[in-house]
Amino acid sequence: MKKIVLSFFSLLGFAAVAQELPDNAQPGKCYIKCITADEFREETETVEISPAYKKLKAVPGTYKIVEQEVLVKEASVKKVYIPAVYETVLIEVESGEEGKALSYDVVPASFEKEIVTIETQPKMGKWEYTQLKDCPSANKEDCVVACFVEAPAKSVNIGVTKLASDATVRENVIPGQTITYKKQVVKEPARVDEITIPAEYATIKRKVVDVPARVIEETVPAQHRNVTKTVLVKKGGMTVWEEVDCRVAAGFNVLPINYELNSALITPESKKTIDESLLALMKSKPGLRVEIASHTDSRGDDNYNMALSQQRAQSVVNYLVSNGISRSRLVAKGYGESRLKNNCGNNSNCSEEEHFENRRTEFRILR
Repeated sequence: MKKIVLSFFSLLGFAAVAQELPDNAQPGKCYIKCITADEFREETETVEISPAYKKLKAVPGTYKIVEQEVLVKEASVKKVYIPAVYETVLIEVESGEEGKALSYDVVPASFEKEIVTIETQPKMGKWEYTQLKDCPSANKEDCVVACFVEAPAKSVNIGVTKLASDATVRENVIPGQTITYKKQVVKEPARVDEITIPAEYATIKRKVVDVPARVIEETVPAQHRNVTKTVLVKKGGMTVWEEVDCRVAAGFNVLPINYELNSALITPESKKTIDESLLALMKSKPGLRVEIASHTDSRGDDNYNMALSQQRAQSVVNYLVSNGISRSRLVAKGYGESRLKNNCGNNSNCSEEEHFENRRTEFRILR
């Protein structure tokens, strides 16, 4: 356990004559003598208390009755001969030499008359000059009038004979003669038809496996247990002096943090307060040991208040440990309603402000 001695040096420059006092002490400063304790840390080790293993379970198969259709007679083919079918038709045959000439008739040529018009003189034109009478000009050519005169075409009509058809001969032929007879012809030829004889089946019942036998494998997981152990990090026994604020070293210091009603959980605002005050102090002075003291007001059951205050003090310790402070440097102490700061005890008629004064968390440096 650490041995801590608090020494004060006055502003008058009092000489330190005690043994093992700090060198170069300054007037008006406060120092705490700390014999460093062993430093420990808590580690969690997981121990396997039961190994993982397999559990096997044999499940027998199950059967069922099924119906199955089986072939008892194979399919075959039967061939049937179908004779030809005939029909009677009438056949006409020519009995003479139809189309042969017996005699010829002569047809003389024929003619026709028509009128043909022939142009003997085409249409023509010419200029005719006429001299005016009483021409006032000495030159008579000045009084000549030129006129263009057109003469019509001239033609004659001539009667001509043209060939209408030339002379030909006409045959006198033998008229055709036919005779008729009956003839049987195949209407449907003979054939062989194949008739399929279907297969024959029967239904039988047999026993088959419905669900085959199997083995169910179940893995039983290993069981573990977490064991928290304390491990020595650094051996103590060294004497050190820590300079502290004289106001902090004097006794209990209020840590202005709040909790939810009937709860020991630290609020985010309270964590920020701890970080800026107590956590910063303990990180800057690694030799200090601190008691966290939590109090309640007088309302409620005394035993309940004592337990709640202990939980609240412990929650501050746990928060400091989670931020790197060794648990060996911390002591959690709940006082319940045993250390009221005023006369607001059980059944007292106090205001909320007076009760609030008693609901507090404090810390003090252990000597």
